[in-house]
Amino acid sequence: MLYTLAGGGTLCGVSALVLLIVSTSTDFWMQYRYSGSLASQGLWRFCINHKCHSHTITVAFWDATRAFMLLAILSCFTGIILGLSAFVNGAKNKKVKMAGIALIISGFLALLALAIYTGVTVHFFGKRFVDWRFSWSYILGWVAIILSFAAGNCSINVTHSEALNMPVTESLPLT
Repeated sequence: MLYTLAGGGTLCGVSALVLLIVSTSTDFWMQYRYSGSLASQGLWRFCINHKCHSHTITVAFWDATRAFMLLAILSCFTGIILGLSAFVNGAKNKKVKMAGIALIISGFLALLALAIYTGVTVHFFGKRFVDWRFSWSYILGWVAIILSFAAGNCSINVTHSEALNMPVTESLPLT
C-alpha cells in the first residue's frame, strides 16, 4: 500500500511537471481582440495575426510570474527526483517526506505566480479590453497546481503511514 501511495504521488508529480512546463512555455495564457484581430499573449511572447514577437517592455508582473513558474518547475523536478530515488531505494522515510515538501512548495510557487498574473490581468486588461479571456495553457497551470499539491500530500501521507506501521521494538513492563 505504501509503495502504491508513493508511486501515485510520483505519478501526480510527473503530470504536474509536464503541465507546468507546457503552460509556462506556450504563448496562450490570454487571448483578446487587438485592432480587429485575435491576439494571444504568454509569459515570453505575444502573437498577433499568426506572427509572434518577444515582449519588448519589462513589466514587473511578467517577470515575477516567470520567476515563480520557473522556480515551481525546479521544485517539482526536485520532488520527483527525491520521490523516485526513495522509491527505488525502498521508500526511505526522510527522502519521501522531502519529496512531498518540495512538491507542495512547487504548488505554492505556481499558485503565487498565477495569482499575480490573474490579479494584474483582470485589473489591467479588464478595463482596457472588453473581449478577453484566459486561454487553455493558463488553465493547465491551475491543473498543475492541484496535481502538485496532491503529489505532495501523497508523499507526506506515505511517511505518516510508515511511521504508524512501524513495529514497536520495546515494551514497557506492566505493574
